[in-house]
Amino acid sequence: MTIQRMDNVLIVVDDLDAVIAFFVELGMELHGRWPLDEPWVERVIALEGVRQEIAMLRIPGAQGGIELAKFHTPAAVRHEPVDAPTNTLGIRRVMFAVDDIEATVSRVKALGADLVGDIVRYEDTFLLCYVRGPEGIVVGLAEELN
Repeated sequence: MTIQRMDNVLIVVDDLDAVIAFFVELGMELHGRWPLDEPWVERVIALEGVRQEIAMLRIPGAQGGIELAKFHTPAAVRHEPVDAPTNTLGIRRVMFAVDDIEATVSRVKALGADLVGDIVRYEDTFLLCYVRGPEGIVVGLAEELN
């Protein structure tokens, strides 16, 4: 048996609208948004009284995506600072390949995102950077150099 594909990565957020806007500005498409408060959800995630809203985002023409969840009940719990450094244990970033890293950074900065470090060149292969978006979400960007 092998893994067939990666469907999505879940990010729990407080401001669903702001995070959707951030990922759409990166180039993802909103695939759907709906409330989710079914009894089967409580059994899967082992929480009671679940009432949440989720949004699914996809990369155009690609498999996999980002699932965003806003928990109304029970309230989400924060265990680390919003601006946790990149060496904090746990999932630290999601990486996307982009066609123009400078333009992408400019677009998300207009929404309030910050460049974590610098845009750097890795040999003659990539331009790379991290940006911190709404709620401290860190996204890596890579522009392949031809």
